[in-house]
Amino acid sequence: MADNENKAEQNDGSITLPVFEREKLILNGRSYAWITDRIAGIVEKPQPLLWWLLFIPCSLIALIGVVGGLTYLVSTGVGVWGNTNRTMWGWPIVNFVFWIGIGHAGTLISAILFLTRQNWRTSINRAAEAMTIFAVCCAGIFPAFHVGRVWMAWFLAPIPNANAIWQNFKSPLLWDVFAVSTYFTISLIFWYLGMVPDLATIRDRAKPGIRKFFYGIFSLGWRGGNRQWSHYEMAYLLLAALSTPLVLSVHSIVSFDFATSTVPGWHTTIFPPYFVAGAIFGGFAMVMTIMIPARSIYGLHDMITMKHIENMCKIILATGTIVGYAYLMELFVAYYSGGKYEMEAFKLRITGPYWWAYVVMMFCNVVAPQAFWLKSCRENLWIVMGICMLVNIGMWFERFVIIVTTLPRMWLPGDWKYYEASPVDVLTFVGTIGMFLTLFLLFLRFLPCINIAEVKWTLLESDAHFDDKQAHPDEGVEAQPAYQYEIDDAGKHRNMEC
Repeated sequence: MADNENKAEQNDGSITLPVFEREKLILNGRSYAWITDRIAGIVEKPQPLLWWLLFIPCSLIALIGVVGGLTYLVSTGVGVWGNTNRTMWGWPIVNFVFWIGIGHAGTLISAILFLTRQNWRTSINRAAEAMTIFAVCCAGIFPAFHVGRVWMAWFLAPIPNANAIWQNFKSPLLWDVFAVSTYFTISLIFWYLGMVPDLATIRDRAKPGIRKFFYGIFSLGWRGGNRQWSHYEMAYLLLAALSTPLVLSVHSIVSFDFATSTVPGWHTTIFPPYFVAGAIFGGFAMVMTIMIPARSIYGLHDMITMKHIENMCKIILATGTIVGYAYLMELFVAYYSGGKYEMEAFKLRITGPYWWAYVVMMFCNVVAPQAFWLKSCRENLWIVMGICMLVNIGMWFERFVIIVTTLPRMWLPGDWKYYEASPVDVLTFVGTIGMFLTLFLLFLRFLPCINIAEVKWTLLESDAHFDDKQAHPDEGVEAQPAYQYEIDDAGKHRNMEC
């Protein structure tokens, strides 16, 4: 110990202490110009072949599944779905809750991590926000068409009409209309506001023509002045603060569709936090599912680093553990309550005809994410992608287990049946997957997928006290010196050089 202290002492009596820097969020010493060229180049240059190989099939699936399936549904009737008088929700509401949950990670990454000053969010927040918008669009399809007469869906809105019909404000189904529409509106404004400086960058780089015209319109006359940045940052902060409670409220209200009923297996107070944790869990898995391929296609390895991927893996692990705890608490509460019908409902989930769905849910959502305890698994992209795909599957089966294993076995044994989805159910759901991926691929094509301005803020050069000579120490410039302290007579450190 004494030898080490002697080695640290300098001739002048001072002690040199090493500087421990955080892991860099932008690798290889990239400059401002490189970041702008790389992100704007995705929009300006022709798309790679792999983009077309993904876009064409996804757009065809969306066209056949959504347009064709819903056209057949409207022209024939909701009876083409597998829903019956007893299982009146079935796949449509399963898919609705699934897509609403997917949309939660975007607001979480953008708003909550922004308020907590987590700079690693800057490389992934734009894509996550876009994912939120597209997921909510997919979710809105199912309740709208589930009403049967989609041209009457506007009756859900509390507006006067000639039939003197007024909505039931005591119903959580009406709360869904307010919550989801508010969430979509705020998320859309938040997403668009964050893109304004980047749209102006692409406008300024574009040649005169239709591209420059449209980017000029949507950039709202942005010039990057101090006053504009001041208003922008304040508006962004306020929208982030407004969006944060929406993350908790939207899926909590969705869970009230179940929790406020008296149906065994649904009537429980654990649903709101359980649904919110599950939504964040599934949303982060979907962000990884779409961003890791985009990272490889466009060569964004220096901006979406392994640190970003590892942080998201840790969040998936944490929220997956919470979801697993909620699953076990559901079983415990059913047993501890002593309610015969409540216990039978959960016995049916585990040992009934849908036992296979419960096994898939538990494995994908509880067992598979535990691999992220190992750093080697968090750093292997094939394992990360595999686990994220399993989580996506597991979160859909979670909603399937909650809805489909409950409604077919209600109070009257004469109504019991085995629910099976129809081909139109499957076609419509697969079509929304194609629609989601098509919209995301179009987003990559026409809009900056990474926030250019915010990514630059994470560079060392953005610090007002940073010496530009320290930016690239590998180019013959001396590296940043260590902190030196002088020990005074009282044994306290005094800063000598930085």
